[in-house]
Amino acid sequence: MNHFPTFEVIPAVDVQDGEVVQLVQGERGTEKRYGDPVEAAERWIDAGARSLHLVDLDGAFDGERANAAAIEAVVDAVSIPVQVGGGIRTAGEALSLLDRGVDRVILGTAAVEEPAIVAEIADTRPESVVVSLDAKDGEVVVEGWTEGTGLTPAEAAERYADLGAAAILFTNVDVEGQLEGIAAEPVRELVEATNLPVIASGGVATLADVQALSDAGAAAAVVGSALYEGRFTLAEGQQAVEE
Repeated sequence: MNHFPTFEVIPAVDVQDGEVVQLVQGERGTEKRYGDPVEAAERWIDAGARSLHLVDLDGAFDGERANAAAIEAVVDAVSIPVQVGGGIRTAGEALSLLDRGVDRVILGTAAVEEPAIVAEIADTRPESVVVSLDAKDGEVVVEGWTEGTGLTPAEAAERYADLGAAAILFTNVDVEGQLEGIAAEPVRELVEATNLPVIASGGVATLADVQALSDAGAAAAVVGSALYEGRFTLAEGQQAVEE
């Protein structure tokens, strides 16, 4: 089952302290606030979103799902597929989210530190695990982007394809959250190295960035700041790759 029959622009709903925020390069303290998560989610659905990207930022930093209630409120309120990440550290937590109606779970640190978790979840719920690979200077980093792993994204992706991952969420930390544009080459390299769909995240500022990610072979792009700041609309983002 391909979740991305055509290229998709996925709005990000990043939650910190129960509110939607956008960070610059993932640094706490840099956030801009954008209000209630359910309202944000409904706004993107009205704008034509086909799916949503929900992240518990406190969970990503602290390893515990601090905004579970806010995330679950969004899941309960919307009828389109949602992918959820941030602080999911065990197969049990992932499966309980999937049971609640989450379409895909995003595993980052847990998948890197304990790859078997991916297989454990995928065995019972095929096509439900997205592995998040965050790269800084071409190396996969974990623990809120503070620790290097010694792996390139391509090496890591190969491992997770074998374990049953449905897709790779690739974030280039070097350009994340700065609204200064994307780096297409690392995305292209990863796409060429894996058969898994690659969801690109980080740095999208313009319609040309969306187009470049599509051209690089990404299956989808997660967009946060550019949409919240009105650089372009969701419809414009989607049209940019359909024309």
